[in-house]
Amino acid sequence: MPLSRITAVAVFLAVGSVAFGADPPPVSYYKDVRPILQQNCQGCHQPARAQGGCVLTDVPSMFKPGENGKRAVVPGKPEASFLMEEIRVSGGKAEMPKGRDPLIGKQYQTIELWIRQGAKDDTPASATASAIDAEHPPVYPAPPVVTAVAYSPGGDLLAVTGYHEILLHKPDGSGVVGRLVGLSERVQSIAFSPDGTRLAACGGDPGRFGEVQIWDVAKKKLILSTPLTFDTLYGISWSPDGQTVAVGCADNTVRAIDALTGKQVLQMGTHSDWVLGTAFSRDGRYLASVSRDMSVKLTEVATQRFIDNVTSITPGALKGGLMAIAIRPKTAKWFQKLPEDTPGVPRKMYDEFLCAGADGMPRLYKMHREKKREIGDDANKIRDYEPMTGRISSLAFDRSGKRFAAASSLDGKGDVWVYETDTGKPAVKCEGITGPAYAVAWHPNGTWVASAGFDGVVWINDATTGKQVMAFGVVPK
Repeated sequence: MPLSRITAVAVFLAVGSVAFGADPPPVSYYKDVRPILQQNCQGCHQPARAQGGCVLTDVPSMFKPGENGKRAVVPGKPEASFLMEEIRVSGGKAEMPKGRDPLIGKQYQTIELWIRQGAKDDTPASATASAIDAEHPPVYPAPPVVTAVAYSPGGDLLAVTGYHEILLHKPDGSGVVGRLVGLSERVQSIAFSPDGTRLAACGGDPGRFGEVQIWDVAKKKLILSTPLTFDTLYGISWSPDGQTVAVGCADNTVRAIDALTGKQVLQMGTHSDWVLGTAFSRDGRYLASVSRDMSVKLTEVATQRFIDNVTSITPGALKGGLMAIAIRPKTAKWFQKLPEDTPGVPRKMYDEFLCAGADGMPRLYKMHREKKREIGDDANKIRDYEPMTGRISSLAFDRSGKRFAAASSLDGKGDVWVYETDTGKPAVKCEGITGPAYAVAWHPNGTWVASAGFDGVVWINDATTGKQVMAFGVVPK
């Protein structure tokens, strides 16, 4: 059917506008530029970590001079904008993002065009009004859901997750001594470094970015922020030497970064669903990961090579996705000689770990296989434990490895149990748990178990009797 006269004219005008170089459509800061900066720049240039005195998390801050006296963005003048100078590629390299691949051409052009068009700020008023940073910490209309708790190795701090922040409490709940406010809306997992000087956290903004944060505990200062993937991150863990941090990702990968530079040093992609937990072997050579795909997988850190499905791969052997993993600090055997060991190569340390998830049953496994796999076997499993009600979200060993704690939830209720590792019996059921429990941690002295969850209350229980020692709200009053 021939085009109508009106349609033909419209097509002619559309084609003609391109041919004769009509002005390109306006670039949106909020929709087009902000996501690029979130993924590539804001880790080093945010209120908590403003390198060079430059903040790139909001438009007004970009107009201010940095420590070098230059403005990151000069509206209408890309050639005078220091941001463009830093992200410009020369010889295949660029000053920013620091230590990472340069922005692709389209990203560079988007930022340049936005500045050329006047660097207009179209951030919604609702987003500006709810801006959160160290000077404007979160204000809670209701207690936050707590996803993780962690005691410092010295036992002098209890870290608890909140909204956009980690709250550092005195170990007895008598007061907040610090609020570590970062970019991520959700902080899903936290872990102190082996020496206690740093605190790692992972989370992000759902569907937008994932982030690993590393904080200097004494100074309460953000020393590293690394974006990874386009969704929140889970299950953070430290290597024993404190040099590497691993996370699970919603893109089904396991990743690890250098804890000093933020450079990615490992990516393993054999899981088929979200990875929710990670744990290094005690010698740091291997990384175990748990996933909603109902498996525990083992990766060799140095080579990034997938080694084995530690759990059974027989359909139905596990009854649901796995959410938690914990390495046993000590075991009866320290080393084992495996068939593949060769002269001159260090033997694998004998490691055991717990895993648990949707079916509520903790299970103890050997990390390394000692006999040839057979169809249908679950040869690495050492023991099943009495199942809890609901799904288990968190596991934690005491320092001796002789006991562990687990937190579970179902239908608005929660439980926290303490088990004897070698007998398989639940030794203690903690009292006073007032809601779904999502997180658990042991005090280093072994006498207290801290837990928390949906109602924003931290419960501290005697690990021997189960009686509640204290309970307190996460948010300072």
